[in-house]
Amino acid sequence: MAEGFVKVPVREQAPEVRAHNFEEVCYGYNAEEAMAESARCLNCKNPRCVQGCPVQIDIPGFIMKIKDGNFKDAFDVLSLSSALPAICGRVCPQETQCEGKCVRGIKGDAVSIGKLERFAADWARENGIKPETPTEKNGHKVAVIGAGPAGLTCAGDLAKLGYDVTVFEALHKAGGVLVYGIPEFRLPKDEVVEKEIDNIKRLGVKIETDVVIGKSTTIDQLIEDEGFEAVFIGSGAGLPKFMNIPGELALGVYSANEYLTRSNLMKAYEKDSATPIMQSKKVAVVGGGNVAMDAARTALRLGAETHIVYRRSEAELPARVEEVHHAKEEGIIFDLLCNPVEILTDDKDWVCGIKCIRMELGEPDASGRRRPVPVEGSEFVIDVDTVIMALGTSPNPLISSTTKGLEVNKWECIVAEEETGATTKEGVFAGGDAVTGAATVILAMGAGKTAAASIHKYLSEK
Repeated sequence: MAEGFVKVPVREQAPEVRAHNFEEVCYGYNAEEAMAESARCLNCKNPRCVQGCPVQIDIPGFIMKIKDGNFKDAFDVLSLSSALPAICGRVCPQETQCEGKCVRGIKGDAVSIGKLERFAADWARENGIKPETPTEKNGHKVAVIGAGPAGLTCAGDLAKLGYDVTVFEALHKAGGVLVYGIPEFRLPKDEVVEKEIDNIKRLGVKIETDVVIGKSTTIDQLIEDEGFEAVFIGSGAGLPKFMNIPGELALGVYSANEYLTRSNLMKAYEKDSATPIMQSKKVAVVGGGNVAMDAARTALRLGAETHIVYRRSEAELPARVEEVHHAKEEGIIFDLLCNPVEILTDDKDWVCGIKCIRMELGEPDASGRRRPVPVEGSEFVIDVDTVIMALGTSPNPLISSTTKGLEVNKWECIVAEEETGATTKEGVFAGGDAVTGAATVILAMGAGKTAAASIHKYLSEK
């Protein structure tokens, strides 16, 4: 293919090496590579890539700065729209968003927007560059529930506008899914996530951990007793779903949430870790999304033979193509067109296998994907000692059940206006997975950004 139509390749750890460690898989671009890749950008007058970005980053703007070698200016452009650029550059599904709309992608490779975003953010961190801090407070107090991507984005945007913002986080570390869900080899915690959160704190945002809204205090108390004039709920969707099949309560069955939390927050990969997930020798991960890939690749690194069990074909896998590719390279076994019907146990109620039935694809269902149909008489058993259910999550009803006037739908998701994030309770806004159910980091950030603008308008007109 002609020069300019092929993206600059990104360096990675070799699969046979990375399958045995938790170090970051992708090395990212160096300065020379980033400048070469940025030169491929056509700097379109009507940049479709920006339309595909949920937080509306000036993509050609920051890329042109990289092209010219002005890396600090590139970071400054990013910081105008994104509070978490080093994170987004690593975990956003760019291939279906900004890069999916890139004109370069029509006749060749799309510009590697995500890798360039990561480069600019990493360069800034490594060179001690930080976003500018607001100089004046406006006298208004806002509470943010949840220190995940939605909450952090909302808090950062409000702080830039001069608001006194306090974030309340249920866990002992801020970051939400960024720290408990996404594995270290995809998103380093100390080097990247903590530094991004430090930048948000630098804006004046206060973060209180170990505060469970609905138990430690309630939203009504924050408003009535503590003087917060508006509240944003970005509490995510941390309640795991299960299949309700026989044997699912056996020892050795985990939700992906629990399994990844044990690895990420409890550092199960360290030799002296007290959490037992390293005992697994053969693991089946049920599901085909990004979380399933994360759980499977974690189990592999902890020493287990690992299977992905998914009821549709590879074409229907909802995970990012890059994650599936990496999982295959590392040796994950894909048992596709298979669906679990029972988890088998030994006489001590420990998992000893998972019984599956083979599937075939029928007519499309409501999601547009072909519906999997069981093949009669095709049951078989995969010998495993651990099963991880990666079937999605829903919001925990604790907040909604303890807040007067807050409406939820039949899935326990908070009802909020898409355009503003406003809920049915005055002064309370919501966004991210708490409203939509489990989705992506960047969509949660977009919702946080929308809500911040709405809260500013609401309090300015009050």
